[in-house]
Amino acid sequence: MDLDFVCSHAGRPAAALTRRDIARALLAVPSGVALVALPDLRREMLAAGNPLSVTFWESAKQTLSAIEAGIATIGDVQRWIEATGSEPILLTPSYFVWPEEDERGPVAEEMHYLFVRFLEERIAAGEIDPDALAQGDGVARQAYEALQERWLTSPLPDGRVPGQAVSDEQDDELFAAWDEEEAYALAELNRILADLPHRPQLPAADLAAACVRLREVLALPGYPGNVLRACAGLEGVPLADDDVELWLAVAAGIAGPVSDLADEEDEDEFGDLHAPLSHEDSVLASLCAIHHADWLAAVAALARLGPGVLASPERIARLVAESEDIDVDLDDPDDLDTTETLFAPVTALWGHLGIVDADEVLTPLGWWGLPEALKRAWATPED
Repeated sequence: MDLDFVCSHAGRPAAALTRRDIARALLAVPSGVALVALPDLRREMLAAGNPLSVTFWESAKQTLSAIEAGIATIGDVQRWIEATGSEPILLTPSYFVWPEEDERGPVAEEMHYLFVRFLEERIAAGEIDPDALAQGDGVARQAYEALQERWLTSPLPDGRVPGQAVSDEQDDELFAAWDEEEAYALAELNRILADLPHRPQLPAADLAAACVRLREVLALPGYPGNVLRACAGLEGVPLADDDVELWLAVAAGIAGPVSDLADEEDEDEFGDLHAPLSHEDSVLASLCAIHHADWLAAVAALARLGPGVLASPERIARLVAESEDIDVDLDDPDDLDTTETLFAPVTALWGHLGIVDADEVLTPLGWWGLPEALKRAWATPED
C-alpha cells in the first residue's frame, strides 16, 4: 500500500486527498498492511504538500492498532472514519440511516456524493474541526451531527430534500422487490393449481352459512372482528353484499393485510414504545411476517390434500418444511417452531371464516377458497 494506491482508491491526486480518503484506503487493506504502510504514507503526503494533521495520523495509528489487536468494535471504526469530518454519520439523531455502499440506488449515490462534497466545503470554511472530532470533543460532535441533520432535511436548489429523496428511493425499491416476489409466487401458485387433477366447485351453502357468521364477527368490536376488518381494509367501509366478494376479501386479507388497526383511543398508551404489544397487534405482526414462500407451500399442500386434512399450525409448519414447491430448509427445530408460531393466529382466524372446523381440519369451503384468496391477495389491480 502506498500513495498511488490511495490516489487510485479515492480517484483524486495526492494534493486533493482528504482525511476521509486516507481513512477509507487504510480500511480497504488488512490492518497489519495498513500499519506497516502508515509512516511511509505520511511522509509521501508531506512531500506532496498535503500533510494533514498530527492528530489525524495518531488517530489512524490507534484505530488500526486496535483493529489488529482485535479489540476495536465496528462502532469504534465507524466513529473514527466519521471523525474525518467529511464522512456522513451512519445514524443521525432523527434515525436516518444511509444504505450500505453496495446497496445504494442512483439517488442515494448522488445524494451521498453531494453530501461528502458539502462536508468538505464546510471543513475548508472552518465550520468543521476534524481534529476536535478525532479527539472526542462532545461539543464538536454535536455540532457535526446538527450540521448533517440540517443538510439532510433542507431542500436542494432543485427542490429535493436529500433525506426524503433517499428514503423514497428505498421505499420504491422495497415495493418493487415485493411486487416481483408476489408476481413470482402468484405464477407458481397458478402453475401448481393447473397441475392438479381437478379443482373443487364453490360450496355455495357452506359459503352462505360462513358469511352469516362472518358478518356477525365483523360487526363486533374487539378481536377478532377488528383484526379481520384491518386485514381486509374494511374499517369504516360498508360490507359487500355479495358473499363471495366479502369472504374472499377477508380471506385474502389474512394472507396480505392491507391496513393497520384503527387508532387506539388511549393515545398515550398507543405511543408508549415500551408497552407490550396488544393481542391484536401481535396477530397482525405475525401475519405480516409470513413469507410468500411459506404461504405458497402451505396453501399448495392443502389444495393437493383436500378437505379432511389437519391444518393445525404444527401441521402447516411441517407441510412448509417438507414442501417441494419452495426452496426452504426447516430441519432446525427452531425454524419449525417459528413457522408454527406465525401460523397459529392464521388458523385461529381461518376458523371464523369456516376454512377450518373446530378441530382445525380443512373444510370443503377452505379447500375451494384458500387458493382463490391467495390469488386475490397477490393479484395486481390489472389482474
